[in-house]
Amino acid sequence: MVLTERQKEELNYAIADYLKAQGYDGALEVFKKDACLTNDVDKKFSGLLEKKWTSVIRLQKKVMELETKLSEATREASQGGPSRRTRTPAEWIPRPPERYELTGHRAPVTRVRFHPVYSILVSSSEDATVKVWDYETGDFERTLKGHTDAVQDIAFDHTGKFLASCSADMTIKLWDFQSYDCVKTLHGHDHNISSVSFMPTGDFLVSSSRDKTVKMWEIATGYCVKTFQGHREWVRRARVSPDGSLIASCSNDQVGLVLCCLLVFWQVAALL
Repeated sequence: MVLTERQKEELNYAIADYLKAQGYDGALEVFKKDACLTNDVDKKFSGLLEKKWTSVIRLQKKVMELETKLSEATREASQGGPSRRTRTPAEWIPRPPERYELTGHRAPVTRVRFHPVYSILVSSSEDATVKVWDYETGDFERTLKGHTDAVQDIAFDHTGKFLASCSADMTIKLWDFQSYDCVKTLHGHDHNISSVSFMPTGDFLVSSSRDKTVKMWEIATGYCVKTFQGHREWVRRARVSPDGSLIASCSNDQVGLVLCCLLVFWQVAALL
């Protein structure tokens, strides 16, 4: 590998810094003379050689891990992976240790969602906050604050531009996921809001609540355009079909101990 003149200069100064830090004064003077280093070693080269060396070791380890995974994937592709029948029950689910443990919420975590585009994970909690994480590194990114009670559910639109969150404070908040600002707060439910989801087009939002209703909201205006009534108890969840023509809602109707004992389908096409 051929180094550029600038890379050679940086390497020489990094070596000189290392010799100086280790107290090899004699070797340092000889090296500076042979390398034609006329200036004193700048602070920006402090510890540079050690950093480069350790980064090379980390990269080598990563390359070895990737080569191992590639070898396993190639073998499975050529021989066929183990079928469910030949696997033990322990192999059906992810095995410890976990990749990352994300800590930061101060109360139970109620929901997690992956961003549809970026390597981002979003979590909601009873501590009234929404937190953003980088799931590739496990790093905490930021906290979205605005709700005053437990955040019950969160949802991205299909582009990942907007995040919706609903809360026991009876509001739905719409967050711009580029600026992380709350751009709208939707009011209309009379009790705890338990779920929120976008229509496939991203133009409308559907929510369910303990006030026994399901509501549809227009994103552009923030107005409630339709209220679905029919359940007799807390509506726990409302979800939209992939083509956006139906909404399924489930409730605590009839039997308080059995969740989702009543399932209702609502026709959407005639409303829009």
